[in-house]
Amino acid sequence: MNHSSKTKRRISAGCALTLAPLAVGLTSCAGSGGNPLAGAPYDASNQISVSAGEEGSTVDPSRPLKVTSTGGEGRIADVTAVDTAGRFLSGKLTDDGRQWQSTTPLAAGVRYTVRISTENGEGEQGRRTLNFQTKPAHAKRLGVTFGPDAGTYGVAQPVTAELSHKIKSAEQRKLVERALIVRSSPRVEGTWHWVDSKELHYRPKEYWPAHSTISVQSRLNGLKVRKGLYGDEGKSLKLKTGSRLEAVADASSLSMKVRKDGKVIKEIPITTGKAGFETRNGTKVILGRESFVRMRSGSVGIGGGESYDLGVHWATRLTWSGEYVHAAPWSSGSHGVSNSSHGCTGMSTENAQWFFEHVRNGVPVTHVNSDGDDMAPFGNGFGDWNLSWSKWKEGSALQSGAKDSGGQAAEVSRLRPQF
Repeated sequence: MNHSSKTKRRISAGCALTLAPLAVGLTSCAGSGGNPLAGAPYDASNQISVSAGEEGSTVDPSRPLKVTSTGGEGRIADVTAVDTAGRFLSGKLTDDGRQWQSTTPLAAGVRYTVRISTENGEGEQGRRTLNFQTKPAHAKRLGVTFGPDAGTYGVAQPVTAELSHKIKSAEQRKLVERALIVRSSPRVEGTWHWVDSKELHYRPKEYWPAHSTISVQSRLNGLKVRKGLYGDEGKSLKLKTGSRLEAVADASSLSMKVRKDGKVIKEIPITTGKAGFETRNGTKVILGRESFVRMRSGSVGIGGGESYDLGVHWATRLTWSGEYVHAAPWSSGSHGVSNSSHGCTGMSTENAQWFFEHVRNGVPVTHVNSDGDDMAPFGNGFGDWNLSWSKWKEGSALQSGAKDSGGQAAEVSRLRPQF
């Protein structure tokens, strides 16, 4: 990622979501012929210093987050810092690529994942990922932060709850889950699922009804969770859903069908991931949209015959690792004919703009008939709908004993990035 001091726009490599002034992910997704030359990035841990300290550290949220290159001729290419509610931490990279610093305060009592991309003097790509948490605003008080931000979403948007302290025992989880209240109008069947000891997601059995209202509140305040830990006040949340809009992209027939309230309103010729870069199967939930993104192959370790440096329009983000629906005029001959991308769903500029303008965050996009991996339920965006209802309920303390899904969330870090 490059920063311009004049425009203050982040120019991220490959399929990165550029939401000024938010710092966003480094990914890639243009398609072209040739042999994939992307080797595994090297571990840049010894070349990068992070002010948050070591993995799992707890830091003071009043201090800025700093990332510094200590590796000789090496430089920082991109930094993303995002909490488990999906909120990005804004930041600025120096012109020489030697240091990145957050420009807005860290949230208190939440956990962050920082992903750092580097390149050394030889142009080789490195990676470092670090998790840390910030101190809660009230010591020995269990706080909860609901997500996403208030607004109107697609019918597949999960509700998230981020706790300020780990809750592991079944009885404590029951107490907490019982105090996190979700109501919808019209009423639907739904439940919380413990992703890990600090994060919960709530979804109904089926998608939310169109044009529904969802209210979320915490009743933790004053409750004794365990010795020395009492519930804190939590800010309530209200969401709405729009029309029932959903898209299904078929990697075999190379066509995407967009439905509104069950009726097909658009069928779009597409191209998806080619051999070695197959698009993930399963349902993803739109995470964000950006009308223009700069994509550079070198930032994800792709060179030689696979190299590209493209300005990409009408990019709709599906995963944190960089899967998008976007305009791909360079591969127009492949639309509806063959799969030629690095994992994204490409289409004509006209169709990509139509899709971009008709969807919103929370709209489900399902990919079928790809040879790629299955979308992970957690850790790479909202893959919640890829769990059956019976499996989903197994993650509820009140439904079946609170099985921790942390293993599923961790698994995404071992998956090959999708561009």
